[in-house]
Amino acid sequence: MKGLKLFLSMLILSILTFSAFAKTQVQKLVTEYLENPIGINVSKPRFSWQIISDGQNVKQSAYEIRVADSPQNLNKKSALIWTSGKVESDKSVNVEYGGSPLKSMERAFWQVRIWDNNNKVTDWSEPAFWEMGILESETWKANWIAFGNEIEKVGSKPSQFFRKEFQAKKKVKSARIYVTSLGLYQLYINGKKVSDDLFTPGWTTYNKRLQYQTYDVAAMLNEKNSIGAIVGDGWFRGSIAKNLCYGEKLALLLQLQLIYTDGSSETIITDKSWKVNTGAILESDIYNGEIYDARLEMKGWTNTGFDAGKWEDVSIIDHSKDILVAQRGVPVKAIEEINPVKLITTPKGEVVMDMGQNMIGWVRLKVKGEKGDRITLKFAEVLDKEGNFYMENLRAAKCTDTYILKGEGEEIWEPKFTFHGFRFVKLEGFIQTPKLDQITGVVIHSAMNPTGSFSCSDPMINQLQHNIQWGQKGNFLDVPTDCPQRDERLGWTGDAQVFAPTAAFNFDVAAFYTKWLKDLAADQLENGKVPDVIPDVRFGRGGSTAWADAALIVPWTMYLAYGDKRILEEQYASMKKWVEYMETKAGEDYLWTNDGHYGDWLAFASTSSSYTGATTEKDLIATAYFKYSSGLLSEIAKIIGNNEDAEKYADLSGKIKKAFVSEFVTPAGRLISPTQTAYSLALAFDLLPENLIPKAAKYLADDVKKMGHLTTGFVGTPLLCKTLSNQGYDDLAFMLLNRKEYPSWLYPITQGATTIWERWDGQKPDGTFQTVGMNSFNHYAYGAIGEWLYTHVAGIEIDEKHPGYKHFVLAPHPGGGLTNAEAEFESMFGKIKSAWKIDGGNFIYDVEIPANTTATVVLPDSKEPKELGSGKYSFTVKM
Repeated sequence: MKGLKLFLSMLILSILTFSAFAKTQVQKLVTEYLENPIGINVSKPRFSWQIISDGQNVKQSAYEIRVADSPQNLNKKSALIWTSGKVESDKSVNVEYGGSPLKSMERAFWQVRIWDNNNKVTDWSEPAFWEMGILESETWKANWIAFGNEIEKVGSKPSQFFRKEFQAKKKVKSARIYVTSLGLYQLYINGKKVSDDLFTPGWTTYNKRLQYQTYDVAAMLNEKNSIGAIVGDGWFRGSIAKNLCYGEKLALLLQLQLIYTDGSSETIITDKSWKVNTGAILESDIYNGEIYDARLEMKGWTNTGFDAGKWEDVSIIDHSKDILVAQRGVPVKAIEEINPVKLITTPKGEVVMDMGQNMIGWVRLKVKGEKGDRITLKFAEVLDKEGNFYMENLRAAKCTDTYILKGEGEEIWEPKFTFHGFRFVKLEGFIQTPKLDQITGVVIHSAMNPTGSFSCSDPMINQLQHNIQWGQKGNFLDVPTDCPQRDERLGWTGDAQVFAPTAAFNFDVAAFYTKWLKDLAADQLENGKVPDVIPDVRFGRGGSTAWADAALIVPWTMYLAYGDKRILEEQYASMKKWVEYMETKAGEDYLWTNDGHYGDWLAFASTSSSYTGATTEKDLIATAYFKYSSGLLSEIAKIIGNNEDAEKYADLSGKIKKAFVSEFVTPAGRLISPTQTAYSLALAFDLLPENLIPKAAKYLADDVKKMGHLTTGFVGTPLLCKTLSNQGYDDLAFMLLNRKEYPSWLYPITQGATTIWERWDGQKPDGTFQTVGMNSFNHYAYGAIGEWLYTHVAGIEIDEKHPGYKHFVLAPHPGGGLTNAEAEFESMFGKIKSAWKIDGGNFIYDVEIPANTTATVVLPDSKEPKELGSGKYSFTVKM
């Protein structure tokens, strides 16, 4: 850019540091990242709120929180459970409740007011609440009930239907159901589904941690009532739970707590009075799909007065209640619906619907026919070179739903306990050619709030951002899976680790990752080894560097994104165990060598005789992560006040660095494994002495120039563009971003991709595919480039010294031929916006900074950073 004449214009009034006439309010109250949660088990929950103001440079100087047992009692000082009093503090995120812990099933209401930096107090916020779940195992009075005479059958077995009728003896004041299952359940009261939650109780390490859900059902109750529950295989047993690692019997546990208006109470529990049967769901398997015979439907089975005379008595089984925990993450829900865009008849004569988007979920079927007619729906991500339906990359997963008609006019059906990753649906069994409106795509995933958006002047990069976000939606289904379609769909730690920063931009993943990290710690072996997948269904197989380092990197990312110190405290023992495990593997020379690792998974391998490929030495990667995680543990120990460990692991990290340089780096700064991944690791993880950094950076840049493309795999790809930009090679980073030929981020888009692929060349230019054994077309790991789009191109950067965006940096970087870029991010404090465009020789930059935060604005080529408070600002720089 030429010239630094800067024109700063304020969008509100003029250049003012504070508007004394600003209207300031406190809104968006959350407890433990959730809005009005019920059934939590956190004894000291944390409160967060946003400050909404039309002024500039608005800061909180003090706050006051009050807590009571009802909204009315919040106004009565003598009735308060707890009040913070006026606290001189600017903290508005994760403020800990300081009162006595609530008891099981107890609800409390809270509200907050704040004083701004002009000592002006706001009105009290609208009340919010939280409610405790069942905190002690002895409070569970319910019994585990099961189907005693389940049929013997190989593979998926029929889902089980449980029911009970009861009478509310008096007028009901409140009613809570606490429920879980071995298997997946759906719950009904008086003919209506209790919740739109799906795949409850979620996937955890079932033999160590089993979630239960809490539902407020008071509005659903009558004098006479019926409870019904369907339980299917899910993750508990079936194809995904290999070798029945969790158990063989499905079961239900339910406790309904009634409180009457006269103050008395009653508890309805699962016990021998319940009945059980099988019904229309003949099979429900995560991998293989669902078979539903509508002729076997039991009309009215969830209503009172249903004749259950032919149903069987339940069996009581012995299963621990000590492992029960309240739900910590967000539930899975049906988030949106998609209509098919095209009906295709393939060269083979197959009838196929194109949904236009690779998605996760299922289709809702609308059909008419004769009793006993069978409709088969098969799901696939792609069509082959000839345009035929292609399922080979799904491996052993059948991905097939079957519906058998009852022959009663128009029938509408969708499955309950399976999901598919697909864009194309093959339809079989239709007498006439189906119409587009006969199926509707139902997109499901964990109900995370969207928080980030990125767009720019290049439509293909916008499609890349679209693909990244859909890859996340397609793989964040209660756990961060690698892929949603083939016979895998597991919580691979390496994928989760490299993508976590991007994930935290796109969606609010605080509660999602908090839940998953609890299972990581639970599944971690005594010697510190972290399994490859969480929950662990591979019987302890793990300990691979970069994968197992998720134990540190994911909670660290949550700390940076949300300012969450508690997650560091709660996961610290797990982090330390992993670093100690690495110490035992490395030995006295501080080098981790000769061990089994995945390495730079699926890195580019050239067929050119002049290039030996991009295989980075696994010992180098292992030692690099050993150094990085040890140093990170030191930093975390310092943050949580463990100074002894901080010093210990800082020293360890330094020794590993010296060993790394001695073993893997020449005096000229060249790495003995001279790949883009190796140089990116060495530079990003601070593994080189100061004098060798420019030399190593040049070797990296030279390799990128020589190849003209990236050569990285799962480990190197998230670091490559960041490292090039940080070392002054922004032109090369943008070149990699803009490249449309294989291998690149945009190549799959030229092939019609709507999600991120597992391989750079999952589909080759000639239309053929990579090996069927490992070729997912919805695999989010390479979408980690999204972090660079947000932080570098758009310029929204976290300040590690002030995590959670309390203070952040706005430093946009135009380049790559882009004429504009814009990102918005909904932080815990409110919306951050960074939008730039090049127009008529001017660089125009608009920003938005939420109240109670500050930002440093660094304009391109400017040596004078601007320190700004909240508000909207516009800058113009002559180019």
